[in-house]
Amino acid sequence: MTTTTSPEAAARLVGDGADCCEPQPGTAPLEAEPAAELAAKFKALGDANRLLLLAMIASGESAEACVCDLTGPLGLGQPTVSHHLKILVDAGFLTREKRGTWSYYSVVPGALSELCAELCKESALGGLMDAPSCD
Repeated sequence: MTTTTSPEAAARLVGDGADCCEPQPGTAPLEAEPAAELAAKFKALGDANRLLLLAMIASGESAEACVCDLTGPLGLGQPTVSHHLKILVDAGFLTREKRGTWSYYSVVPGALSELCAELCKESALGGLMDAPSCD
C-alpha cells in the first residue's frame, strides 16, 4: 500500500523551506567521524543483553566479572556473552584483563558520562539536550 501526500500537506510539514537544512545559530554541524563514533557507542548500548551485562558488572561486589559469571544469569551461551562483551570493550564501556585462561571485565569509570558530555557539546546535537547536566 502506498500513500501520497498532497502538495498542500507537504508544504504544511516543511513550511516555506527557508530554514530547511540550515544550521542553527551558534551550532556547528556534526562531522562524519564524531558521528560514526557516537553511532558505534549507541549501537553497542542498543542491545538489551549488553545493557544487562553492563549493569551486572557495575553492580557486582568486585565491579568485575568473568564470562563464566555472566552466562547463567542471562541464559546465554559463553560464545554469545563473549561476543557482547567484545562489543562493549570495543565501544569503550568495558576493559578486559586476561588472567591465565580467563578474561575479567570491568566497567570503564565515567564512560557513560563521557557519552552524555559528547551529546551536550556545542554541535548540531547540542540543541537536542535540555538537561541541567548539559550546562
